[in-house]
Amino acid sequence: MSGKELNSFQIAQQQIKTAVDKLGLSPAVYELLKEPLKVLTVSIPVEMEDGSVKVFTGYRAQHNHAQGPLKGGIRFHPDVTLDEVKALSMWMTFKCAVAGLPYGGGKGGVAVNPKELTPKELERLSRGYIQAVAPILGAEKDIPAPDVYTNPQVMAWMMDEFSKLKGHNEFGVITGKPLSVGGSAGRNEATARGCMITVREAAKAIGLNLKGATVAVQGYGNAGSIVARLLHELGCKIIAVVDSVGGAYSSAGMDPVALADFKAKTGTVKGYPGTRNISNTDLLTMECDILVPAALENQITAEIAPRVKAKIVGEAANGPTTPEADVILHQRGVLVIPDILASAGGVTVSYFEWVQNNMGYYWSEAEVNEKLEREMVKAFQAVYNMYKSRKDVDMRVAAYMVAIRRVAEAMQVRGWLGHTPKENKQKDVLSA
Repeated sequence: MSGKELNSFQIAQQQIKTAVDKLGLSPAVYELLKEPLKVLTVSIPVEMEDGSVKVFTGYRAQHNHAQGPLKGGIRFHPDVTLDEVKALSMWMTFKCAVAGLPYGGGKGGVAVNPKELTPKELERLSRGYIQAVAPILGAEKDIPAPDVYTNPQVMAWMMDEFSKLKGHNEFGVITGKPLSVGGSAGRNEATARGCMITVREAAKAIGLNLKGATVAVQGYGNAGSIVARLLHELGCKIIAVVDSVGGAYSSAGMDPVALADFKAKTGTVKGYPGTRNISNTDLLTMECDILVPAALENQITAEIAPRVKAKIVGEAANGPTTPEADVILHQRGVLVIPDILASAGGVTVSYFEWVQNNMGYYWSEAEVNEKLEREMVKAFQAVYNMYKSRKDVDMRVAAYMVAIRRVAEAMQVRGWLGHTPKENKQKDVLSA
């Protein structure tokens, strides 16, 4: 089965079921977590530059708010589907829970190729999306953020549109905004920095010296390029990168900053001076110490996994490894830092941004990074300790076990899990 044929929603359900069973929780926990609580599908008419009107389909999925308001990005991508958005909302619930954030998971998307839109068309689409989903958003209800092919400017338009609808500024309804309208210092690097921290902690755990450790990065956008730079600063050697156009390889290593500049000028890393061209499969299966998938879902499949040679896979992207591939990687001794942990830096600093918006007081970048460091190390240790204590699970299942136990406890005390006998309630939730 190819990555395109895999259904992210079914994968998410399978991951939840496995963790619930390993924890020995009530079947009611799975029943409440296997579907989003609410899903909205909208049609967004946009006036194009030539005067025509084009209608785009958008979605917002709200998975579970037991631990707090819903949180999750909005992606603009031609392959966006309802099932993908539902799966991403579910992953966000567990990403927030594993990071210890007082949020549930949400996710939004519009089926569009934003590269084909003019700036004015992109702004109209961004505002139109918010007009369509505004009734279910709010700083205490559901707080979107950037995702694939959206950015701080798109978030600023969305926040402005929501504020117009409300009749007052509501900076806290959106995170990932520019600094001038309530954004947080450190947010741009947060996903990559969180990934770097978890890779560093994983390297310590398995005894891998990062000085000279070789790194391959799939996807060289915001997360991929920054995690490459941060790992390079720790002494790692960036030997391979790919993007949607092509790839570049150099056994001597590449300067990630110069590489990012080259991509900004040419639109791709392919053809970077002093490198040879490589394919996506070449990168995923090459000899390296650390592999960072920072692109889209379902990249490391059952066909690819037996050929992965990395010691650590740090998932900066959402859902890059399929369940079948997870089993193979675990059996082969590859330590996978799952997406809900490795890419939790972005939502953690989004949480910091929301806190700052709510209190009207803003921290320096150094303060934000210090807080992020503390939270990511704590989250990694919780997952790694679960992984080491159980023996029968991989890191992904361990992360889901940590997250689902926290969500289940919140649902239990709120009375969502039915009226089981009192003496069984704590046992149901906490047996692990």
